[in-house]
Amino acid sequence: MKSVAIVGASLAGARALQELRGQGFEGDVVMVGEEPHRPYDRPPLSKEFLAGTSDRESLDLLDADDELGVTYRLGVRAERLDPANGRLTLSDGEEIFADGVVIATGGRARTLPGAEGIAGVHVLRTLDDALRLRAELAGSPRVVVAGAGFIGAEVASTCRGLGLDVTVLEALDAPLSRVFGPELGAVCARLHAEHGTRLRCRSVVSGLTTVDNGPRGRRVTGVDLADGGHLPADVVVMGIGMSPAADWLIGSGLTIGNGVHTDHGLVTKLPNVVAIGDVAQYAGGEAGQRLRHEHWTNATEQAGVAIANLLAGQTIRGYTASGYVWSDQYGGRIQVAGHPAPGDKLVLVEGTTEDSSFVATFERDGVTVGVFALNNVKLFNRLKRQALRPPAPVA
Repeated sequence: MKSVAIVGASLAGARALQELRGQGFEGDVVMVGEEPHRPYDRPPLSKEFLAGTSDRESLDLLDADDELGVTYRLGVRAERLDPANGRLTLSDGEEIFADGVVIATGGRARTLPGAEGIAGVHVLRTLDDALRLRAELAGSPRVVVAGAGFIGAEVASTCRGLGLDVTVLEALDAPLSRVFGPELGAVCARLHAEHGTRLRCRSVVSGLTTVDNGPRGRRVTGVDLADGGHLPADVVVMGIGMSPAADWLIGSGLTIGNGVHTDHGLVTKLPNVVAIGDVAQYAGGEAGQRLRHEHWTNATEQAGVAIANLLAGQTIRGYTASGYVWSDQYGGRIQVAGHPAPGDKLVLVEGTTEDSSFVATFERDGVTVGVFALNNVKLFNRLKRQALRPPAPVA
């Protein structure tokens, strides 16, 4: 293999580049990115960068002086892939030929119906999204956040830290209850209440109210709810998840579902093409099960496995996710590791769910399958090492 194209100037793409060089690949590497920016870190976008307490340079994942020997093609989309011939066609008409391809295109933020082009309505996925939203948080806008997942909660936390009026809408009975169960969902709800954020659960957005905004089209003035309610809003943030950016691969011969299908080693049906990060839907766990994780940790962990297999020309290593994820909200930290499910038994190890700091494990058939902590990093890290059984290797 003499050349590799990395499609996606993302965290996963940056780690793939580092792994290529770290594993001894000396050939040509080109990195294609739809955004005009070199790879940057996304977690701060909803927190310190949005708040204006960190600068653009602090987000960079790769130093300009790193001796990684990569050619960047930024600000252009990958539109077609002919993997059998190693041909990648870009939105500006350029064609790139490579012996190996790493698909790391991540995902696109979901939006509310009718929200396209409405001033004051935002998603938060990219650096430019964060810059636009940050500019609109100046002054004292009334902010409505649709979705109480980690991104929505972090945006709400940042906005409250700026002294803004914030309401969070959540379709479930409690935030993240589908992932962590009702007891920990109630903990997430309490964090909002304790810090002055209004949380409205079982609330579904049915539409937006707008006013004429002159030559710039229309601007949001409020959110309509399915139950007939209405909330005035100057800024609306949609934190309702993302979709894997895999549509450009239709017709490539690769299998596309909820992401790019790969084997347990992140290798697609062609051994010279691997997929990593939010876009990869890999074989793992129970027979026939496909997994896709939208976690920072996942994107970093997958790169080493995928690159080893790409350079070997076959799957020689399998990937098993650690399941580690964290979220900084209202000056505290939530941490989760493992693979818990809502039906697992919650066992308190230290403190109670009413405390500002506690640690719990998830038990299934007498086995610890996950660890949850609120503001207790030390004990969380110890339990993550000691209590979680390493998953069985994928055959």
